[in-house]
Order: sequence, then C-alpha cells, then structure tokens
Amino acid sequence: MTQVMNHGGGVHSIKVPIPDNPLGHTLVHVLDTGRGPVLIDTGWDDPEAWDTLTAGLTAVGVDISGIHGVVITHHHPDHHGLSGQVREASGAWIAMHAADTAIVRRTRESEPGTWLSYLATKLATVGAPEDHIAPLLAAREKGGRMRTLPGLRATLPDREIVPGELLDLAGRELRAIWTPGHTPGHVCLHLEEDHPANLPGRGRLFSGDHLLPGISPHVGLYEDPDDATETDPLGDYLASLERIGRLGVAEVLPAHQYAFADAAGRVRELLDHHEERLTGLLGLLAEPLTPWQLAERMEWNRPWEQIPYGSRNIAVSEAEAHLRRLVKLGRAEAVAGSEPVTFVAA
Repeated sequence: MTQVMNHGGGVHSIKVPIPDNPLGHTLVHVLDTGRGPVLIDTGWDDPEAWDTLTAGLTAVGVDISGIHGVVITHHHPDHHGLSGQVREASGAWIAMHAADTAIVRRTRESEPGTWLSYLATKLATVGAPEDHIAPLLAAREKGGRMRTLPGLRATLPDREIVPGELLDLAGRELRAIWTPGHTPGHVCLHLEEDHPANLPGRGRLFSGDHLLPGISPHVGLYEDPDDATETDPLGDYLASLERIGRLGVAEVLPAHQYAFADAAGRVRELLDHHEERLTGLLGLLAEPLTPWQLAERMEWNRPWEQIPYGSRNIAVSEAEAHLRRLVKLGRAEAVAGSEPVTFVAA
C-alpha cells in the first residue's frame, strides 16, 4: 500500500523504504510550486524505494517526469540516493549546501584505497583493536574499495543552497537555514507561509535529520582525509538546535518518523539529553580512556558485543565528537604522552 500523507497547503509526504534499516523509511516531501512539484529529499537508491516514490507521486497526481526540482537536506544516501534517477527521468535540478556537495564530489573522485587507508589509520589512532582494523587493510591490499558502501557514485548537485536565502521556487516562500552537526552542510527549510490548519507559529519546517520527534540524530566527526582542521560537530549541532528553537515554527515535517508541533520543546529535550550524556561521559573519564574504550562503555541501542562492524566505526566517531566537545569546554583533556591517545576528565 502506498504510504502518502497530505499535509495541506500543497505539501505531501511519501514514506520511501530504507532497506535493512531500523529507521524503516525516509519521508520524501512533495511541494507544489508555480513551475511544478519540487521534492525535498528523494530516498535510498533501491528498486523498491524507486517504485514506492513513483507510486506515491502518482497517488498525489504527479508523474515523475514532471518533477521540477530536488532540494536535498543533506548528502546521506537515504536522502540523496535517488536524486540522479529523478533527474534522469525529469530533467529536474538538484540543490544542496556547498559543504555537502564537496563531500559528494570527494567521494566520487577518491582513488581506490584512499578511504580504506584513512579509516585504518584513524581507527588505530583512537585505539581500535588490531582485529577490527585487519579487514580494512586486507581490502586495501586488494586494491579495491568496499563496494557495498552507499554513496560512492552519488549524483552531483547542480545548484547551491545558500543559507539565509529564499530558494527560487515560484509562488513559495522557502528559506534555507544552515544546521551543521549531523553533516557539515545539513540544511533545514523554513516554509514561511501561514499554516494551512492555522496552527499558531511561523510556518512549517522541513527539518531533515536535524530535528526528529523521538530520535537524537547521529553526530560524529566530519570525515575528510585531506583536511586536518579540528572541527566541533557536536558544538555545531547544539548551536544549530538553539537557532531552530528560536524560529517559533507551527509544525515540523521531519525526514523520519512523523510530523509534530512544539519544535522549541523538542529542542530543549535534545539539548538536555546531550548535556546529560556529556556529564555521564565525564563519569566514565574518571580513568584515562581511548575514544574506542569510551565508545565500548557508552550506552547505545544494544550492547557493544551486538553492534555490527560498520556501526562500531560510526559509534566511535560519535564518541570522538563528544570528546572534542568536552575538551573544547575545558571539561576533559588528553593525557600527555599517551599512545594511542587517552582522555580524562579535567
């Protein structure tokens, strides 16, 4: 059965499935404009997802060939995966923030083995055991890349989303808000129009993965093998949350789960959650720990022993992002001379 919802005021959402993922689906939003329908995100590059997307469009009276444009909240494959197919079928333009476009371009152009070498070195630096690093080294020696990784051939956008500016959408007032954290170029999109059901507040917000009703999105390090700049993704995310909380929107239309009101209340919950988590990590850092050891001791949605190989890499990246935030706040510090480097509460 096609999963389509009419949000009123020329906005629909389609539940596009994500294969083998507990999130279940991406909510692809369809926005009517004076030049034709525009998609906000597109879903995972998968035959079932494509069939669901096109069937959903048909259900709201839109043929895929009539899509005018695609606005991408961020580069992850469950959001940007089908963009190339949509463009091939319709000639639609694709817009993305420059920071995430740079990631798409770098991923497409990287030499085989570059990412594997970078990841193996990085994991050794954070204290990963040798048996975790060995498969990466073996794959690198074979001269290939891990073909199962999504996004290796993601399509390049042809328009840039400029933060603070209204997108060029005929008859619609959609403003881009830069909300880094989940990715460096994540954007939320503020539909600055009266709510169709007259809910109190300033329009509606397409929030991507930045603000979800029941999940705290992954915030890990911004990975760039060629850039040694020490970023602070968790600091970026928390500052972006506060900026969104001040908008006073009537309703949030996220890319996962369901639409909800009281954005400011949800922002406060997430800010409190991360403060509690940082405080909890300081308790763990009563003894010196590597980022890998910290990740092993952190609370996840399942015991560490049950976390799959690839997800452990994501988890340790999140541990590092929290460590960077604590160090920046002066609440933790690296232990001088430790190798691999350990951290302890300051």
